[in-house]
Amino acid sequence: MKTGVILLCGAVALLAQQPRQTLGQALGKKQPILIQNATIHTVAKGTFVGSLSIVDGKIAEVGEKVLAPAGAKIINGSGKHVIPGMIDCHTHIAVDAINEGSVSVSSMTGVGDVVNAEQKSIYYALAGGVTTANVLHGSANSIGGLNVVLKMRWGKDATGLVMAEAPPGIKFALGENPKRQGMAQQGSNAVRRYPGTRMGVEDVIRQAFVDARAYRQQWKSYEERKARGENVLPPRRDLKLEPLVEVLEGKRLVHAHSYRADEILMLIRLAEEFGFRIATLQHVLEGYKVAKEIAAHGAGASTFSDWWSYKMEAYDAIPYNAAVLHEKGVLVSINSDDASGAEIMRRMNTEAAKAVKYGGVSDNDALAMVTLNPAKQLGIDKYVGSIEAGKHADLVIYDRDPLSIYSRVEKVFIDGEEYFDRESDATGRSRFEAEKKGLLEKEKIDEKQRAPARRPS
Repeated sequence: MKTGVILLCGAVALLAQQPRQTLGQALGKKQPILIQNATIHTVAKGTFVGSLSIVDGKIAEVGEKVLAPAGAKIINGSGKHVIPGMIDCHTHIAVDAINEGSVSVSSMTGVGDVVNAEQKSIYYALAGGVTTANVLHGSANSIGGLNVVLKMRWGKDATGLVMAEAPPGIKFALGENPKRQGMAQQGSNAVRRYPGTRMGVEDVIRQAFVDARAYRQQWKSYEERKARGENVLPPRRDLKLEPLVEVLEGKRLVHAHSYRADEILMLIRLAEEFGFRIATLQHVLEGYKVAKEIAAHGAGASTFSDWWSYKMEAYDAIPYNAAVLHEKGVLVSINSDDASGAEIMRRMNTEAAKAVKYGGVSDNDALAMVTLNPAKQLGIDKYVGSIEAGKHADLVIYDRDPLSIYSRVEKVFIDGEEYFDRESDATGRSRFEAEKKGLLEKEKIDEKQRAPARRPS
């Protein structure tokens, strides 16, 4: 039996080392590509039947007639639809246990340090057409840890998944999650930690920025005295406050978990008190009630398509939230909040389609909610989010209209490299099953050979 287990473990280890050879395209050298005669949804510059070329991992040309680059692989796009790689602005994939709930301010931690490049959620998301994901700390803290933006480069190590061009960010959380974390479990010996109320959550955030502002002033004074030639010791570094100083200086984006309208307004007032802008209000299920105020502040809204009634905070959630916010001038994206299962990430296109169904937004505006809008919210729209010359060749080929419930992803490209192909995926799965079957049969044979001969009675 042990031999069979070792054989299977060896096979699994080999597959883990070479995941793309198992469930997708083999790693290969980038070559120029021409996708020909497809319906191209640029998102930024309209939809038309045409072609696009990819050279050196970037979109080289897009138009009704595009010449093939030298040595290009030609992909027949007749009847197919091409969209930008989808971007999920709120996920917890490729990480585990990301709630550092022992303190109310955990800005000294970061999920980028614990990325698991072998978690299958990456491949599931990729197969659904998601090419970029904002991976966030949990919501147990008023001020949580640092986020990381990943590309779904299945087969790369953790460093290879990171989108280096993305500005740094940090997770905040309002409401029940950070409040509940401060409550001791009934019947346990756990000690309550502050905050345990919504008032406390606001105070924790305000005090943290008071401290960050003072910390910044200490360093400013030190630099000024040092420039004058004084022999002075630098202030003691505070890794908890440094990210908050970056927020004050506009160098780090704030992504704030929020539900209720009153708390949304509270954080907007607090941000304006300290002179920074909230990049995104995450979930923002009562955002439709205060859409005007959100738009005036300049925060983006990253919401669910149609989740409600799963806790009291979501009592007033409506499926028209995205459409109402969009109509009031808020930059809106739709997110999954997915973790290891990536259940919603696999069908972000149909999550976008719900904005058409419920709110009557245009097809292009709905598609933007999972492509260009989240790219803008994450500060990466210079590189991804639309099909334009010069941008990263992060593309998805569908067999039909991407907003159709019947559509299927056929190919996914990231940086001009094919990371998912439906036919190759099916072939790889068949090969894996055949190999597994062979190993199990060998295990049975080995077991019989090792079995002691029965003594005559």
